[in-house]
Amino acid sequence: MKPRYRVTLTVEECRKLEALTKTAKTNAKRFLYARSLLLCDAGPQGPAWTVADTAEAMGVTPRTIEHLKKRFVEEGLDTALERRQPEKPPRPVTFDGGFEARLIALACSGAPEGRRRWTVRLLAEKAVELTLSPSVSHMTVQRILKKTNLNLISGSTGKSRRRRTPRS
Repeated sequence: MKPRYRVTLTVEECRKLEALTKTAKTNAKRFLYARSLLLCDAGPQGPAWTVADTAEAMGVTPRTIEHLKKRFVEEGLDTALERRQPEKPPRPVTFDGGFEARLIALACSGAPEGRRRWTVRLLAEKAVELTLSPSVSHMTVQRILKKTNLNLISGSTGKSRRRRTPRS
C-alpha cells in the first residue's frame, strides 16, 4: 500500500530532532514523536522505515505513526511534536466539596418525620428540595456517602456518639 503521508525532513529539522532525542530533558512523548519522525524520514539522508516497522520499534500502534505523519505534513514540525489539545473542554464540576459537605450534614441530621432513617432516595429528593442542586440522582448520593464511609443503616450516622448501657 502506498504511504498516505510522506515525511521528508530538512537538514535543520533533522538536527533539531536529533538534539531532542539526545538530551536528557525531553519528555517521553516528545522523544517518541521525534524518534519516530527521524525513522520515517523518506528524504535522501533518511532511513525511510515503513509505518509498521516504526510502530513496532517504538512500541506504539501504526495508527499513532500515521497520525504523527499527518500532523507533520499538514501542520509542521512544532505542532507534530506537541500533544494535541482537546477540542472540547472537560466537563465542569457539578458536585463540588461544598455540595458534598451539605449532603453529609443532611444525612447526619435527624430523619424526616414518619421515617426511622434517611434513605439514599430521600436524601436526593431533599437535596433538590433545599436547592442544594437543580437535580441529583440517588446514585450520586450513594457514591458521595460511600466515599466518606457514611453508612445510613448503622446505629449511628455520626450525629452523636453511642452511649453504652451498663449491664445489670
